[in-house]
Amino acid sequence: MSKLYIPENYKSLLGTKETEHAIVMIKDFFQTALSTELNLTRVTAPLFLQAGTGLNDDLNGVEVPVNFNVKDMGGVNMEIVQSLAKWKRVKVTELGLMPDFGIYTDMNAIRPDEELDNTHSLYVDQWDWEMAIDENDRTVMHLKEVVCKIYSCLKRLEFYIYDHYDFIKPFLPQKITFVYADELQRRYPDLTPKERENKICQQYGAVFLIGIGGKLPDGSIHDGRAPDYDDWISETGDGHRGLNGDLLVWNPVLQRAYELSSMGIRVTPDSLKSQLKERGCEERSKLSFHKMLLDGKLSLTMGGGIGQSRLCMFFLRKAHIGETQVSIWPQDMREACSKAGIALL
Repeated sequence: MSKLYIPENYKSLLGTKETEHAIVMIKDFFQTALSTELNLTRVTAPLFLQAGTGLNDDLNGVEVPVNFNVKDMGGVNMEIVQSLAKWKRVKVTELGLMPDFGIYTDMNAIRPDEELDNTHSLYVDQWDWEMAIDENDRTVMHLKEVVCKIYSCLKRLEFYIYDHYDFIKPFLPQKITFVYADELQRRYPDLTPKERENKICQQYGAVFLIGIGGKLPDGSIHDGRAPDYDDWISETGDGHRGLNGDLLVWNPVLQRAYELSSMGIRVTPDSLKSQLKERGCEERSKLSFHKMLLDGKLSLTMGGGIGQSRLCMFFLRKAHIGETQVSIWPQDMREACSKAGIALL
């Protein structure tokens, strides 16, 4: 409850029925825009993966996935996915896709350790995407090119919503601004990472923050990132580190920076070894996914996730993610939202 933010004089711009219709419109429009912009074909995704393979996303390494035993398979243990970051790379490899072609899927996850607030839920739904690249594409320049393509999809969606609901005014800037996490730390050394995000997003409106997970000049990290998918340790060639980042926008309803997407160029065998060592989890190299990667059996890829409920929440100017998805919330949070006119689905 302490993390719930109630905007002053909040009133939803759409009723519950209109909201449900708008959610369908947004999802249909955006996934078509994304798939055609990035050359992505849709694939079906798993809801659970076998434990002990290294395929499930470990997030920051402390979150415990929901798991269960399968009676008809001798009690083998399965885990509900936390994201498909590593599974997608295997899928792209199996399909034998050429560089600049990829896949996208509807990812549904459960994250029981999530701290519940306006933007975080036990239930996570996102478009997970992954594309094959070649060695020459492992550059920050190529990362920025793909980010710009995704941002153009967001701008088109913004107009699409305005065209249907002219009281939801467009305000995203024409171009996205690129900033390195170490630059941001040097610019605002006395602020926390979240406060830095608020500052930069309020200034520019839309920012891609590069280098999430690697050490900053003061030895800290901007935010956690697992060591076995995004490459956050490699040199970028311009004095910085990190081939990944977060796409952030300024949220006028919540009055703060708001993450819509996380993405990056994936690790090579060398960067995987370095990142496992830096995180102190070199034992993961014995898992089947990591063995395939270290043996050079997986395609070079880049990929990420784009929150579906988050996207709907942002473009419909909602105050709580529970207004665009069905999940479970503490009773005191439900009561506070109801009192403030925030209609949780």
